[in-house]
Amino acid sequence: MDIVEISKILSNKTRVNILKWLKSPEDNFPPHQDIDHFDDGVCVGFIQDKTGLSQSTISTYLNSMQSADLVIPTRHGKWTYYRRNEEVIQAYVDSLKDEL
Repeated sequence: MDIVEISKILSNKTRVNILKWLKSPEDNFPPHQDIDHFDDGVCVGFIQDKTGLSQSTISTYLNSMQSADLVIPTRHGKWTYYRRNEEVIQAYVDSLKDEL
């Protein structure tokens, strides 16, 4: 876990919002039509709709978050779902407490 890299990623309000929304997906996104749970996260399309940003921008954001292990992708057919990686997020928070 790279505290500086994660801090850079979290310097963007939309990326922070995505992590906030994924913390309680049932409160922030509509139910999925083909899956009746949020265990694997939220479909990229729902995240894009909520942000109002382009698909390419959201893909770039999610890819950077995935490369830092902040989110975990799961494929369902042609769709990718994202959920928070709670272990990495907690390790980041703990590192901030310990190092700063």
